[in-house]
Amino acid sequence: MSLKKLDPIVVGYDGSGGSRAALRWATAQAVGQLSPLRIVEVSEPIPIGYPSADSVSATEVRHLQERGLDALTDSIRLQHPELSVVSVLVDGSAASSLIDESIHARLSVLGTRGHGGWTDVLLGSVANQVSMHSAGTVVVVPAASRPRLQDRPTIVVGVDGSKTSAKAIDFAFAQAEARRARVVVVNVTPHPAPTFTGGLGLLVFDPVDIANEDRLLVSESLAGTETDYPDVEFDVRLMSGHPAQALVLAAEDAELLVVGSRGRDGFASLLLGSVSLSVLHHAKCPVAIVR
Repeated sequence: MSLKKLDPIVVGYDGSGGSRAALRWATAQAVGQLSPLRIVEVSEPIPIGYPSADSVSATEVRHLQERGLDALTDSIRLQHPELSVVSVLVDGSAASSLIDESIHARLSVLGTRGHGGWTDVLLGSVANQVSMHSAGTVVVVPAASRPRLQDRPTIVVGVDGSKTSAKAIDFAFAQAEARRARVVVVNVTPHPAPTFTGGLGLLVFDPVDIANEDRLLVSESLAGTETDYPDVEFDVRLMSGHPAQALVLAAEDAELLVVGSRGRDGFASLLLGSVSLSVLHHAKCPVAIVR
């Protein structure tokens, strides 16, 4: 999907801690990219029997939402007068509305959790659905996410040689160039499965060969990147183990973790790979899912 210069950064907002963190992230991104910011709040029907449904009419609820959204938008305009910012209150389902908004978005941003659901579940159903079905790149921001106190911020990107991995590399380096950050390029080799011969489980692999293959894969994946982003410093880290766990560990102190929506393995019919989904559930920093 080609991006037009005026495509906005779309952020989902519902007043929750997660959406406020997402709004901070999206606003900083819009200011840095000189991109319009579009704040989307969804007015969902009040379920029958819900406590507020008996005491407050749907019209009153919507009026309160509109006033709050207008005040929020005015506040952002005062802080960033150079920023083009609009807000909309739409009717419908939060997930489907944000997915529709993603069609014309430069980037979609939302928090890991909104007001609904169980508080002990790390990734809410809306973030889950939007990450799976969005038309473009999605950034999911944890509620507790704050800028890391580092001399130079770090952006981690997972590389596995897939098409979406190549797009993730470009996104990560573009982010690093804009933020004056360094990039850590991570390739993870899963622990090899045993080959059973005569009832015995044998691990048939050569660690040296695997390391050489991984270095070659990363080198090929980064071909042209140094030319496109000559001022961005990067390191390569070869890791082994469970890919999602290794990426979360590598991004423990990162400003952003970037992964492709699908890797080389798995079923092509799945909309979001198991590694990407697991990273969303466990990463402590914002996660970009790139398509």
